[in-house]
Amino acid sequence: MFDLENANINTYERHQYTLDELRETFDHRYEELPSLLLQDSIDSHVHAGPVLMSNPGYCDPIEIAIEARNAGMKALVYYDVFGWASGTAWMVNRHVKGIKTFGGYLMNSCHGGMNPRAVKTALKMGDGCRFISFGSHCTYYSASREATLIDGKLVPLKDAYPKFRDEELSRAVRIKLDDPVPPELDEILSMIAEHEEVYLNVGHVSVEEALRLVELAQRYKIKKVLICHPVRARMSVQQQIELANKGVFLEGCAVDFLYPPAPRTHYYVEKEYRDMSDALPFMHSGTYAFFDVLKAVGPEQIVLGTDYGIRSAPSAVQGMRTMISTLLDFEFDTEDIIKMVSRNPARLIGID
Repeated sequence: MFDLENANINTYERHQYTLDELRETFDHRYEELPSLLLQDSIDSHVHAGPVLMSNPGYCDPIEIAIEARNAGMKALVYYDVFGWASGTAWMVNRHVKGIKTFGGYLMNSCHGGMNPRAVKTALKMGDGCRFISFGSHCTYYSASREATLIDGKLVPLKDAYPKFRDEELSRAVRIKLDDPVPPELDEILSMIAEHEEVYLNVGHVSVEEALRLVELAQRYKIKKVLICHPVRARMSVQQQIELANKGVFLEGCAVDFLYPPAPRTHYYVEKEYRDMSDALPFMHSGTYAFFDVLKAVGPEQIVLGTDYGIRSAPSAVQGMRTMISTLLDFEFDTEDIIKMVSRNPARLIGID
């Protein structure tokens, strides 16, 4: 409970309730239950900076780790679209006790895109990264669809700005859909396979590219694969069920259904390259659709996090509590919630 006499300190003690004491029915729900389920949870997708000065964050990596620890969370996984999140986690772990943090590496264009040397470095930096992602906003699929507004209409950046097309698309990450496997991709997949603790994150690629990466992961004997935002709400429910049956992890994030759309420089520093495509309906599936998909796919391979970190969204910890609260609102069983916010992320990351 919070100490009301010293509220500015925000001292938090764990509730003494048990899950058995807080079994909900439709007519009787508990405000304490989300906080109880937040304990031992893991947010496996946190952005905590450093970030572009034009798109400030909510808080820094140490601050969010302290907030998560005080809420009783078990771990965080940092994402950094510009740098080395495993180095960030190493620094946080040295100074914040009582919670474990991890980081990964995203193959974005500012590090040369599909760059085996960068991946090799990431695997050995800090405490070592826990995931290798094939990129976010600057995969070819994503970059070719991010858009600006011209005369009230969305126009892809590649069509509006020839410089963007010539410079950015040429170095964006693309996954070849057939054999032979390109040398750079072969080297990267081989390195991931050598590190059993590391999972392959397909990144913001097309559904076809994601399925190709799953196929290649099996060929290269990579133990764990994560489909991110499956993939940005374009992967069918049946495809997700089939992947889950193969042991592939499927990510769901608070940002997929609760996110304030606005013109932001997510990745590119140029003002004209702000992505305005959040207005498109396929970017965010809507709350009902998001939770309907979770129910249809089932909880066994679902990993839930936030993907929060920008100034205009809640903190990642607040986002996790909102995720849990909304799962309860949609009448998910508490055991299934624990699987998706605690046990499955722990299996993915490789911690007890």
